[in-house]
Amino acid sequence: MIRSFLLPVLLAFTTMAEAGKEVNVYSHRHYPVDRMLFEQFTEQTGISVNVVKASADQLIKRLEVEGDQSPADVLITVDAGRLFRAQSKGLLQPVESQRLKTQVPEHLRDPAHHWYGLTIRARAIAYAKDRVKPEQLSTYEALTEPQWTGKVLIRSAQNIYNQSLMASMIVAHGHQKAAIWAEGMVRNFARTPKGNDRDQVKAIANGVGDVAIVNSYYMGKLLNSEDEAERTAAAAVDLFFPNQDGRGTHINISGAGVTASSTNLENAIALLEFLSGRQAQQAFAKANFEYPVNPEVEDSPLKKMWGDFKSDNINLSLLGKHNFEAVTIFAKSGWR
Repeated sequence: MIRSFLLPVLLAFTTMAEAGKEVNVYSHRHYPVDRMLFEQFTEQTGISVNVVKASADQLIKRLEVEGDQSPADVLITVDAGRLFRAQSKGLLQPVESQRLKTQVPEHLRDPAHHWYGLTIRARAIAYAKDRVKPEQLSTYEALTEPQWTGKVLIRSAQNIYNQSLMASMIVAHGHQKAAIWAEGMVRNFARTPKGNDRDQVKAIANGVGDVAIVNSYYMGKLLNSEDEAERTAAAAVDLFFPNQDGRGTHINISGAGVTASSTNLENAIALLEFLSGRQAQQAFAKANFEYPVNPEVEDSPLKKMWGDFKSDNINLSLLGKHNFEAVTIFAKSGWR
């Protein structure tokens, strides 16, 4: 079904296949839609996509160890903080592509063109429908208020999503106020942070807490899960997009960059152009409940489900730039 979206695409990329017939991808993403898109890319261009899957840390370490001899042409991972980390280690090379600049807005790509966003994830506030009214919610900062004492759920400070959220707080407020926010959040925790974003939603449904900070696409996955218990948990919870009267809701990306060692440069660029193109973006949104980066793709299922929202449009490279500072704040605040 997803393939039907993509039949008209990639005609512009056929000339890129002349340099070789393969592109080697190190990918942290593990979704069926990715495999289907790679297959479609091959059908349209004749370029084989060879994929190695592992965690982001494992892939980055592998690229470091392999050095100039790495066979990888493209690194795909989640969170701009990880892409920044790979870039800072010299593992990615800058890519100049007018198509990529058109298809990926400026704040969703590295200013020096080392990496580009492929999908957007919004870090929203999930809340119990039967215990919380939307008008009680406003901002991330307000979750430190006394009314939320013992009611806030969130995953560990070791998680990159939370580190990037904290980095965005540093950009918005500076180190001192960001540290105060972290301390206030710790005071209001319903439990010691644990589990993934799905677990936070389930904990709300089970009455462990009333609100949680989660990536929006996890709600889409829970609502469409084959597990009835997960569907039931998600049905008891709704999403609120915070900071709409200010800087907007914090967003992050999954994204990709061309490796410094790439020997299939033109094919690697063609793959990034394809994945950020309109038809592939529609497939990402439909299959994985993520928001498209491509501004030409207007109607995603998530927007229909939860409505449009204002996002924080800082350049996402700042999330990586302030990662160490964010980790330091977490450690001092007692956020484990």
